[in-house]
Amino acid sequence: MSIVRFGVSLEKELLEALDNYASENHFTNRSQAIRNLINNNIVTSKWQCNNLVAGSITLVYDHHKRDLLTNLTDLQHDYHNVILSSQHFHLEKDLCMEIIAVKGKAASLTELADKLIAIKGIQHGKLTMSRAD
Repeated sequence: MSIVRFGVSLEKELLEALDNYASENHFTNRSQAIRNLINNNIVTSKWQCNNLVAGSITLVYDHHKRDLLTNLTDLQHDYHNVILSSQHFHLEKDLCMEIIAVKGKAASLTELADKLIAIKGIQHGKLTMSRAD
């Protein structure tokens, strides 16, 4: 991959917003911030167009909730074709976090995440997607 330099003209307010974004996200320069914004836009576009994406589903739950673990496992088996792996963490005595790595069409990953997050006993859940190409 080669680097191409180009000039950009921005209104003062947009330049200040870009500098704030770069600072808040610990980018060392504006180029990194712009690169990240463009990549985020590409990912969002792929997500909306139902393209192939990769990502993770993070779930936080109390493992003592009745049938929760069985429901989680059953649902993951239903989507075995998009699940790459999962990792289980013990946050506290009763509180667990599970991170499920996924790769597939954006709509399928969204559907899986929505179903997992909707399981009774899930305290928090989030799907994060990224480019898979």
